[in-house]
Amino acid sequence: MDVYEVLEKTVTGLGYELVDVERSPRGRVLRVFIDRQQKPGGVDIDDCVLVSNQLSRVLAVENVDYDRLEVSSPGLDRPLRRESDFVRFAGSVISLRLHLALNGRRNFSGVLQGVLSGKVIVQTDGGELQFDLANIEKARLVPRFETPKSGDRLV
Repeated sequence: MDVYEVLEKTVTGLGYELVDVERSPRGRVLRVFIDRQQKPGGVDIDDCVLVSNQLSRVLAVENVDYDRLEVSSPGLDRPLRRESDFVRFAGSVISLRLHLALNGRRNFSGVLQGVLSGKVIVQTDGGELQFDLANIEKARLVPRFETPKSGDRLV
């Protein structure tokens, strides 16, 4: 069983979603990003500790070689990988990079409309575009921060 399968099985068995896994260039640091859709506000430190403790035990049993395990939330700029991610975050602003250029461009951003027949639909400044899910190299949410209006004062 490969490392990703071990992580996926363990994390989902605990009731979390495995969002992403990163390994340092030499494989010494293993970073695991988790989420919990049903939990308002996302995962917290207690969730990360629980998953980290369980993964440490499982990885020792599976004889996975690493020096440091890091478990955290995916953050505000969460990566979108699966079709279900693009469905779940419809209405959000995203940025994406394609493997193969479309009309001479590889980078796009806009409001995610959803997925239809394996194509991710994004409303950009230039209109609605459709991207093959298989052609998306990287996609992330773009965080939105509300700024106070000129008449509002911070107290």
